[in-house]
Amino acid sequence: VDLKMSLLQNHLSICQIMINELLEEEVTQKAGARYSREKPNDGRYSRWGFNPGSVRIGDQKLKVEVPRIYDNEQNKNTMLNRYEDLKQLPEQTEQLINGVLLGLSMRDYGKVIDHFGEGFGMSKSSISRSFIERTEEKLKEFESRSLEHLNVIALFIDGKYLSKEQIIICMGVTLQGEKIPLGFVQAATENSVPIKDMLTNLKERGLAWEEGLLCVIDGSKGIRKAIEESFGDKAVIHRCQWHKQENILKYIPEKDQQAVKRKYQKSVNKDSYKEARESLIDLKRDLEKINLSAARSLEEGLEDILTLHRIGLNEDFSISFATTNCIENLNSQVEKYLRKVKFWKNSKERYRWTAAAMLEIEFKMRKVNNFKNLDKMQKAIKKEIHKRTSQQGISTRNGT
Repeated sequence: VDLKMSLLQNHLSICQIMINELLEEEVTQKAGARYSREKPNDGRYSRWGFNPGSVRIGDQKLKVEVPRIYDNEQNKNTMLNRYEDLKQLPEQTEQLINGVLLGLSMRDYGKVIDHFGEGFGMSKSSISRSFIERTEEKLKEFESRSLEHLNVIALFIDGKYLSKEQIIICMGVTLQGEKIPLGFVQAATENSVPIKDMLTNLKERGLAWEEGLLCVIDGSKGIRKAIEESFGDKAVIHRCQWHKQENILKYIPEKDQQAVKRKYQKSVNKDSYKEARESLIDLKRDLEKINLSAARSLEEGLEDILTLHRIGLNEDFSISFATTNCIENLNSQVEKYLRKVKFWKNSKERYRWTAAAMLEIEFKMRKVNNFKNLDKMQKAIKKEIHKRTSQQGISTRNGT
């Protein structure tokens, strides 16, 4: 499902589309279609260029190129009625804006136009079918715009049960530290196919991944497989340290859990990769005396929970990237939003509400910790990818 999650931040851009089409509609009614020889009103009006203008949307002044028309009977320029109406717009209510966003998330462009028409003081009967069709096309084009302008350096992918159904959410972090929900899919974390489809969709929309992405996951095999099949060796995978801790503690008797937790936290908080790894190996030996399954659980994910250590990023970025807390916060906000719905008719309705929730939440999300130094992370990721490529080249030359 191709869902664009940053429409809320671009509310003014959508207003721009609507205003341009509203003004063009009136010009066409009076002076005819551009370049057409068929002129309505017996040729009384002619297109006459543009003037700079503006329309106030909320507390923002939106610059507008206002079409001019010339009255050939009165030999003078005449103002567009709709432009005069737009300059007197009432303040748009939160309910109206939410209605627009919900319509966008549902891809119900007729609903979007109805809500904007209401906001611009227009009745449904005053909006022509041709206007609706033109505007729907523009909104579809706007919604499916590419991700190429987003310099995404990290992805958080996590599964969350929302209203008894599991949703896999992908959130991107840009070089500027912004958190942007990129997409979601209703699927089980064990099933890599729909997750891979979601990631393929992001790539098709222009997600830049060739120079490497840090991918923070909860340890799900399905998510990992989807990442590896989508990005190959360009994915630097880091497993959530908190999830691994909780998995280990499930095997530990309650009387020993606090001691194990302290040793684990002390280990992952070591500055260097070597120190952290040695400390975790010591912990594994201790776990073997308590519960062999716990020791195997630690061993299974040991290297992945130390990815930040290994590429030299733990000291600077562990607060935001050592765990999936960033996306867990998003998940909890989405869950809170969806509590408003007591009964789901079908999966399509769940998609609509999840998308609407993300659109509303994204605007309120804070930047990651230490975002001013994310260029260091980008360099470390590129260095890791270059190292992998070099090693593959050596292996190929050696015939291994």
